[in-house]
Amino acid sequence: MVWRGLSLAALGNPQQGVEVIKQGIAAMRAWGVSSFIPYSITQLADAYGMAGQPAAGLEWLGEAISIIEATGERWYEAEIRRLRGDLLRAAGDDTTAEASFRDAIAVASKQQAKLFELRASTSLSRLRCDRGKRTEARELLAPVYGWFTEGFDTLDLKEAKALLEELAS
Repeated sequence: MVWRGLSLAALGNPQQGVEVIKQGIAAMRAWGVSSFIPYSITQLADAYGMAGQPAAGLEWLGEAISIIEATGERWYEAEIRRLRGDLLRAAGDDTTAEASFRDAIAVASKQQAKLFELRASTSLSRLRCDRGKRTEARELLAPVYGWFTEGFDTLDLKEAKALLEELAS
């Protein structure tokens, strides 16, 4: 249900997506499933962002962070922190967003989660670019992008490359 809800949100019906994801989380909890709750909550927060409700998404991400702190289930932590930064930006708080992106990069680096590090670095580089710090943005993103030797047709690498090209012009 969570993936269906996120798909609905991404395809232009975010409010319906939010409701479907909430139902999925409630069902998981009713069944006693706990290991994918932080991931599912993150998808819900993302759908709230798509619905133009970053404050609601941030509230849910607070719960996801509390769960990972309590359970130690940290495999999706970097992405939770990156999305938190995106939602903070959408809410107009670029300063706290930058700190969240830095946290995401640190977690991903510690976990050697290269894809999550790329995503967080792309988000932070975008923020720096928007602030007119193009050189800093490029210096952050270029080496991370350079780690990859395949998968250049994936969305994450395409977005990083497009940002690097924008920064080079």
